[in-house]
Amino acid sequence: MSDVSRPAARNNPLIAIFCDHPATVNESYLGHMRFALSFAFWLGMATVAALIHALVPALCETTASRILKRLHAKIAQRH
Repeated sequence: MSDVSRPAARNNPLIAIFCDHPATVNESYLGHMRFALSFAFWLGMATVAALIHALVPALCETTASRILKRLHAKIAQRH
């Protein structure tokens, strides 16, 4: 028995791997990839800021937390 609500292309497991999750947040594969890569970049920047702060506490005092708050707001807007 096939799932009638699912487009024919989605029955292909390879396409499903790349497209099913982005569709749940109303994005294309490329749109979702752009968002995820941007998110990963800013998480990396927060990591670097936290490492710098760990070594020299007077530097990057609020940078990591500001980045994380901004990322949290972006995620909250999506859901």
